Amino acid sequence: MLNSVKRREPSTAAAGLLSAAVVLVVGLTVVVSVYASMRANQRENADRVMDQRTAVAAAAVRTETERYRSLVETAAAGISTNTALTWDDFDTATAPLASANLIGAASLAFVVPVGTTGIAAAQTLWRGRGAEGLTLKPVVAAEEHYFTIFTRTLNATGPPMNGLDIAAAPEAATTLDDSRRVGQPSVSDTYVLLRDRNLPAAQQQRSFVFAAPIWTRANHPEFRGWIVLGLRGEDFLSGVLATVSQGQLDGELLATGRDGTRPVVAAYTVPGDADLTRSVDLVVADRGWTLITRADASHLPGASSRLPLTLLLTGSGMSVLLAGLIYVLATGRARAVARVHEATVELRQAEAESRHQAGLLSAIMSSISDAVGVVDDKGAFLLHNPAARELLGVDEDADDPDAWQQHYGLFRPDGRTPFPVEDMPLIRALRGESCDNVEMIVRNAQRPEGILVSVDGRPLDTSAGRHGAVAVFHDITEMRRYENDLAVFAGVVAHDLKAPLTVIRGHCEAASEDLDEAPADVRGSLDRIILAVDRMAALIDTLLAYTTARDAPLRTRRVDLGALVAEVVHDRTAHLRDDDRPQIDVASLPAVTADPAMLRHVLDNLLGNALKYVRPGTTPQVQVTAEAHGEHWARIEVADRGIGIPDTAKPEIFDSFHRAHAEAGYAGTGLGLAICKRIVERHGGEIGVADNPGGGTRFHFTLPLPVREGEFDMTGNNDEAVARAALERALAERAAMENSRLPGLSALPAAEPSAHDPAAARLRAPVPDHHPTTTSAE
Repeated sequence: MLNSVKRREPSTAAAGLLSAAVVLVVGLTVVVSVYASMRANQRENADRVMDQRTAVAAAAVRTETERYRSLVETAAAGISTNTALTWDDFDTATAPLASANLIGAASLAFVVPVGTTGIAAAQTLWRGRGAEGLTLKPVVAAEEHYFTIFTRTLNATGPPMNGLDIAAAPEAATTLDDSRRVGQPSVSDTYVLLRDRNLPAAQQQRSFVFAAPIWTRANHPEFRGWIVLGLRGEDFLSGVLATVSQGQLDGELLATGRDGTRPVVAAYTVPGDADLTRSVDLVVADRGWTLITRADASHLPGASSRLPLTLLLTGSGMSVLLAGLIYVLATGRARAVARVHEATVELRQAEAESRHQAGLLSAIMSSISDAVGVVDDKGAFLLHNPAARELLGVDEDADDPDAWQQHYGLFRPDGRTPFPVEDMPLIRALRGESCDNVEMIVRNAQRPEGILVSVDGRPLDTSAGRHGAVAVFHDITEMRRYENDLAVFAGVVAHDLKAPLTVIRGHCEAASEDLDEAPADVRGSLDRIILAVDRMAALIDTLLAYTTARDAPLRTRRVDLGALVAEVVHDRTAHLRDDDRPQIDVASLPAVTADPAMLRHVLDNLLGNALKYVRPGTTPQVQVTAEAHGEHWARIEVADRGIGIPDTAKPEIFDSFHRAHAEAGYAGTGLGLAICKRIVERHGGEIGVADNPGGGTRFHFTLPLPVREGEFDMTGNNDEAVARAALERALAERAAMENSRLPGLSALPAAEPSAHDPAAARLRAPVPDHHPTTTSAE
């Protein structure tokens, strides 16, 4: 028997050793595979981050160069209107550029072409216009020279370099000729600026200039010269990349020359061994540039981590330990049992901790005041905490989503329309859609008065792999009551603020009438007080209109759009002389379904903008048209021939307090178009803006048509059933929600003024201000 035991011991040891070896090989293989996969993921992350950083850098270069080109073109356009430009005019026109943070910009100059025989006369002329000490001295033999007359130094040191002959730089001279020939801004080949050629070689940079031609706006335009902006390439690229690359990208900027060469304009380096390279082609004015970026992958986020190495070492160690454990298990049952018991101590502790955490989570869900509900992928409730049951007023849950509306008593905020199942936050979350602040009324036997709740829904992927959704309910009845009380308070405050303003204005007008013989500065002070009072009153009206556009109930009815436009046009132009009246063309307009006070504000604001944003010295031209939009909608357009809206500003012009032309000196509060958007969307329509072909801007918005028997229908369809369906689809949800009154809530401010409601305010813009500086239209 002893021999038999001895024979089994070597066999058991061999089997244990073989099992341990197999486990070790398999474990190391898995660990190495995971390590290789993580390293590959790090490399992919580095490539993705590199692409993202390069795109940001290219966008920054493109944005900055386009900004420079636009500023030069804008300055040239402004100066073209001045027939007798002086240094003071140039200084005033270019003063904003000194604080515009133009990275790498050296100077901005007004350059004129002068023939060889006219140098003395030109020198006398421009000295007389403020170019003190100007000396025009040609440095090359040519029939025409390009002299800098007025210069504004930006980021360069030293005095302005007036009187330079730019013909000494062939690259810049070629750019001036090209821009004059095509009538558009142009960018030069790279060269060393004339003002930098006296610097030590180590301080000289490859640079370039933007040039914009100056043509008068007469019927027969006359060429006046150029606005030239000089930029140092090294400073420009370093300033841009230092901001956007966070010290992680090398960069080279190449500009394709007119001879086809691609010299390096500037280079920017950061520490590290670059192993990633990207190249992006850019269009700058009329030239093609290339931005080449390089980076050290180990310096990019997500590309360098000790986790793979840690995993390799840890996994290898665990594989060795597991192999040793198997060997021990195979060779000694008693020791194996002891080792297993010792090794599973932490596991048992983790299990106990998990049970503790589960109990703690249950206690938290039971004690928190927020109502929380969780459903599985079939819509069956997994959890309704006590706060949710108390809020909903129902003890038993309904696991069929089709029964939720009737079981819990869920309605639209109007309190009458049953809430559709497909629009419920939990159902939307089950479809993978997150939603916030979905409002509904809960009214059932336990809550007969009903409460207004706001629901947030989120998709949920449980640890067991089962999908579901979670919703958090908030009782906002008191908050909505507070908001309505606040709206009433706003109306009272607006009334109380405007009353003393009216008194001030009246006293100022009386004083002005009694002081006919007073000095001009006294009467001027009174006029400025009146203007300030008017601006304050207009601001109060605008802020109150902004609140009313959101909170006031809709009082929709049939509105004759043509008559309403005619009234707005009369208010805007009746006070003007015949010679100053704008050209306004109004086409045949249909009747629409809308709140007349709110619709008038939209029309007044859009027409006011069309009359306001025009070039000085030009007569405003406005066209109002309408056309059918679908079966039961009208699309109204207000087109003008004004200064237009930059493409970069179009996505933001309907935001609150956004002013697209503030830098051009046009006054406003930034609320006009935001109010228009609120009003149109409350009517179920849409509002937008586009460029007007030929110059200017074209605003458009949609409103529902009053489709009733015997009334005008742009589509020719007067079927009552179709009309009812269209109106329900377009207005029922939005108008019902806005007009709803929760139990115990006071009425919202009315759209028409009422002597019994101090908070009521007509949503109507005031008669146009006769002083352009106080116009409040956006």
